Amino acid sequence: MPITLPANLPAFDVLSNEGVMVMTPERAATQEIRPLRIALLNLMPKKIQTENQFARLIGATPLQIDLQLIRMSEHQTKNTAAEHMETFYHSFAEVAASDAKFDGLIITGAPIEHLPFEEVTYWRELQQVMDWTQTHVHSTFGVCWGGMAMINHFHGVRKHMLPAKAFGCFPQVNLAPTSPYLRGFSDEFVIPVSRWTEMRQAEVDAAPGLRTLIGSDLTGPCLIEDAAHRALYIFNHFEYDSDTLKQEYDRDVAAGTPINVPMNYYPDDDPSRKPMNRWRSHAHLLYGNWINEIYQTTPYDIENIGH
Repeated sequence: MPITLPANLPAFDVLSNEGVMVMTPERAATQEIRPLRIALLNLMPKKIQTENQFARLIGATPLQIDLQLIRMSEHQTKNTAAEHMETFYHSFAEVAASDAKFDGLIITGAPIEHLPFEEVTYWRELQQVMDWTQTHVHSTFGVCWGGMAMINHFHGVRKHMLPAKAFGCFPQVNLAPTSPYLRGFSDEFVIPVSRWTEMRQAEVDAAPGLRTLIGSDLTGPCLIEDAAHRALYIFNHFEYDSDTLKQEYDRDVAAGTPINVPMNYYPDDDPSRKPMNRWRSHAHLLYGNWINEIYQTTPYDIENIGH
């Protein structure tokens, strides 16, 4: 089954050309089926790139997905055309006022990890979003800074600055092979990491109700399940394209910003060579498993979410 996207959203053509099944809302309305309503709260500067990355993953499942795009109400992006934002996005204030409910919500990362949470301009509204998920969203997936924000809000777990950026493809260990979210996962695999902060396993362990599903001796906890809040927190980037780390590296080199060659990314650690994608299959597994768990557990009547 396809993911439902507006025909003029850039991701529609990108995914179509990749062989992902996509459908317009008009075509979807003719089918006698309740699609899963998944929202993307997009906090990244490059909105279109992020839309493509997440739509690619959640659109690869055998279920029909209705993807809705959400932005913070007052924060204005400087890297995406205003026309695109006005055409495809709803502010959280609009979504909250409509009393809309969702089977799933993804809260993306944001390049503001050097700031204390309380100094982020939209932190108060994001706290409202996180509280709103408990009554209006069946399952929430916090990614990188978004996951750090959620685990801090609900459990008080702090983020800590690293002495150097964790940057590259780091090996991870499957710590919960029987978890439904890790069906099909290998015992060990790699995932792109790009962050200046970390969550510490000891502090995660001290917070009641949290279960670490994926972790690394080098980069700490990666994927955490928070069953009480119907949430997953991932601090790394399965959604990255093959060249996303390259784009970040090239940007920093061009700007004269000190940066190491991303670890275990280029063949022989040679930036002149094309990087190899060694995480794609696990990315599809994780998001496919998440969508499947939502499908298995969400109320058929979406209005019953939160009750």
